[in-house]
Amino acid sequence: MNGIVRWVKFSAVGLMGVGVQLGALFFLTRVGGMNYLLATVLAVECAVVHNFAWHQRFTWRDRGRRHILGTLARLVRFNAGNGAISLIGNVMLMRLLVGQLHFRVMLANLISIASCALANFILSDRWVFVANRSDHRTDAKFSHVPQNRQDGGSSSAQVPSRRPPSGHMLVISPDCQR
Repeated sequence: MNGIVRWVKFSAVGLMGVGVQLGALFFLTRVGGMNYLLATVLAVECAVVHNFAWHQRFTWRDRGRRHILGTLARLVRFNAGNGAISLIGNVMLMRLLVGQLHFRVMLANLISIASCALANFILSDRWVFVANRSDHRTDAKFSHVPQNRQDGGSSSAQVPSRRPPSGHMLVISPDCQR
């Protein structure tokens, strides 16, 4: 997929996430009376989980199959990477903009979100939703062996439709080591 198209999709999901984050922040600060920094942390995490679900299904849907373990691994990477950028960036900027410069909470939060967007896109594209990650595997252990196997080894099932680029045949065998 074209990088510009993916950026547009990322931005569309991000705009929905802005609504989630601002809604949560409003509810937590205005209705719940929570401190703006703690509310920011919780609101960012709501948006991170929301955005992950949409990116998985919409922005990066072309990147690999969606097995549960692969999805959990991507969620952990998304939270560790994008969540960290968003949490640290938002809290630092909110502290500066609201605490020091006396901006309104919602305006400061919009500025904080926009400031983290490009870093989050690059991290998502290069680390979180990478193609050909371990989520393509099933529970069977995989091993690459030369295509012209002559030794008559164990009775392993050969899967000719999944050839690695190295010219080796992918063999699934319960006795293979990773």
